[in-house]
Amino acid sequence: MQALANPIFDATPISRLYAMWRRGQLAFQDAAWAQEWQLRELLRRAAQTQFGREHEFSQIRRVGEYQARVGLRSYDDFWRDYWQASFPRLIDVTWPGTIPYFALTAGTTTGKTKYIPCSSDMNRSNLWAAIDLLVHHLANRPMSAILGGQSFMLGGSTDLAELAPGIYAGDLSGIAVKEIPSWARPRYFPPLDLALIADWEEKIGRLAPLSLGQDIRAISGTPSWLLIFIDKLMGCRPGAARRLVELYPNLELVAHGGVNFAPYRKQFEELLDGSRAETREVYPASEGFVAVADRGPDEGLRLILDNGIFFEFVPVEELGRPGPTRHWIRNAETGVNYAIVLSTCAGLWSYILGDTVRFIELRPPRILVTGRTAYSLSAFGEHLIDDEIERSVARAAQEIGAVVADYAVGPVFPARAGELGGHLFVVEFASPPQAPALSRFAEVLDHELATRNEDYRAHRSRGFGMAPPSVLAAKPGSFAAWMKARGKIGGQHKVPRIINDPALLRELRDFMSGDGPVKA
Repeated sequence: MQALANPIFDATPISRLYAMWRRGQLAFQDAAWAQEWQLRELLRRAAQTQFGREHEFSQIRRVGEYQARVGLRSYDDFWRDYWQASFPRLIDVTWPGTIPYFALTAGTTTGKTKYIPCSSDMNRSNLWAAIDLLVHHLANRPMSAILGGQSFMLGGSTDLAELAPGIYAGDLSGIAVKEIPSWARPRYFPPLDLALIADWEEKIGRLAPLSLGQDIRAISGTPSWLLIFIDKLMGCRPGAARRLVELYPNLELVAHGGVNFAPYRKQFEELLDGSRAETREVYPASEGFVAVADRGPDEGLRLILDNGIFFEFVPVEELGRPGPTRHWIRNAETGVNYAIVLSTCAGLWSYILGDTVRFIELRPPRILVTGRTAYSLSAFGEHLIDDEIERSVARAAQEIGAVVADYAVGPVFPARAGELGGHLFVVEFASPPQAPALSRFAEVLDHELATRNEDYRAHRSRGFGMAPPSVLAAKPGSFAAWMKARGKIGGQHKVPRIINDPALLRELRDFMSGDGPVKA
């Protein structure tokens, strides 16, 4: 076995002292007080900006006053009304000082590149949120030595484009790496020269063998790309058992985010068999670090309430209406599907993030991410959301003992009079099932969707309004190949789970190979 890199001083005992203090602080945190304080501080800091003067921030004393003065806005609203005129030099526009970074993000639904302001305050906010991840890991692993080795950040290219002197744009992971203090760099992998590589296949081809010589204690990334990297990693040790403990013996933490983990959970459980590593979900957006799992899987993500972000929650069905109800942490309710709205230390004010969440607990506030505001499936009035689809796919896969590597779904409209429309699920299984199992998968999928969603059940009742779902089984690796063909491979790129664009769904269907749809 290849020898590991020189050992690193283990700072875990020191970090454990901070973690104990932080856990105590969180245990007694008053959510409403913390959020009200955050808002007051944000307003104070931004009072003399263009946005702050226009909205009379200096006169606002209460949350209700803020909501009355500041309307909900989208990215396009901010870009048109505040940022475009002076871009890339945003100086005292919506946040004090000069914005040094812009996090580039291509919306999964629109594909349009967005330039999200990332202030120095937001960089610090992201760092402290990452430390909260460590806090919760140490609470769950009292014997941890996670800081005795390296943390592997499997993100996009860290290369940043200089838009103007001292102002950069690029992947959020690139901004994070640039902001890592020099004393901490030895604890991070990959080295800067390899982190800059933009070509995903070249990057993982070089990182996989090199990482085997490092003492990797934590790894983070989007689940689908982590699995592709792990496949490459396994190829470096032919004949080795498909278990990460054989390759990273000291691995303690797999941090994942960006997509629902349910379809990938079984694969990671198998990969971590015999390991002391845990999986822990995080919710970092380009606009700010929202939440982190402080408990186990499916127990929700705890909102980070004291870290430069003020949260609002708008019932999804009211989004887009005049005068929608705007809840905050004091009056939010469990079980409601909310659009999440942020005001941040990077100069976003009542900004519609685009994600939808549901509270499962309020003391302390824990959420589940349920989907996207513009990312639901309702071509026939069925009103399905991401969370319902994700869980139904996972349950159907469990029924037939299969593992889903990736999938996408979209509406198929009737071609002629008298036909019914329905949904086409393109599903990539780790091992393609036989036709009878695929038929059973479609049956269970249909049943689970009807169980979870009343509108779907009504439209499927006696086949009156919708045909049963069709399932097209794709060969292993097909989604990665499709994403590569679209120029969206690796990093923060995500397979679009719900495809409402008929042309894009046709492109996907035609790209995939298989035996054709199997109807329930």
